[in-house]
Amino acid sequence: MKRIEGFVLLLLTVGAMVASGQTAAGSATPGTQAESVVAQNGGAPAGQVPMVTDGFGHVADPVAKVRDKRNWEYGPFLNWGTGVGDRSDYKFFWGGFELGKVLTPVVHAGIFSGQFQYGGNIMPLWQAYTPPPHEQTLTCVNFATGQPVSCTLPAGGGTFYGVSLTPVIFRWNFLSKSRRIQPWFQGAGGLLYTTHKYPPNLLSNKSTIPPLDEGTSVWNFSPQGGLGVHYFIRDARSIDFGVNAVHISSASLGDRNPGVNASIQLQVGYSFWK
Repeated sequence: MKRIEGFVLLLLTVGAMVASGQTAAGSATPGTQAESVVAQNGGAPAGQVPMVTDGFGHVADPVAKVRDKRNWEYGPFLNWGTGVGDRSDYKFFWGGFELGKVLTPVVHAGIFSGQFQYGGNIMPLWQAYTPPPHEQTLTCVNFATGQPVSCTLPAGGGTFYGVSLTPVIFRWNFLSKSRRIQPWFQGAGGLLYTTHKYPPNLLSNKSTIPPLDEGTSVWNFSPQGGLGVHYFIRDARSIDFGVNAVHISSASLGDRNPGVNASIQLQVGYSFWK
């Protein structure tokens, strides 16, 4: 009997230790919720704290917390870019501030499961580096005879300065199993103002001969699309990396609309989530 009583006592002791370990591991910070809450041993005794998970069975983490709370996102960023194709000698440097808000709960759609986020940004620092001003030989019209003739005209160039506003950013945050990395893709549309007509064309740096002023426009539009990731370094803080393809066009607001058909922009930023 003593052996049986000792064995039963040992089992009770081990059971108590296991139960205590589960309760400690399953405890959650008061007020913190994730996408799903799983109570261990359904109908847990009063005082037992349920374990909070992220939908994949992980204890709540920075990505899961943002996903559950549908936080605001805001922070600074910098862009460096290069033109593509016939604009490969164009370079860009931009800087600004972005604001966004996760609007929906998780939408389950297989590998495309995720959440919709709406945002926008402003870039008070916008610079484009183009080839220096030069002369360009074209075919012109002799106004006296109406016949085509060869002519050499000045074309603009150099560094252009401006301000850009992107009021529409549609972003899809993918449902991620990672506890630190949140991938996304987006489509966006923006407006650009430059201090001189852009992109550089005939006399785009102000003409002194109005009849020959065939410049572009100081106003341009910037439809774009890209993808990236948030890397959470701790709760509610992330370093952000993105790649965007950006098209710049005046929509024929200027005398000419050569545009910048494509540029690739690399972006790095730092976000606060609240």
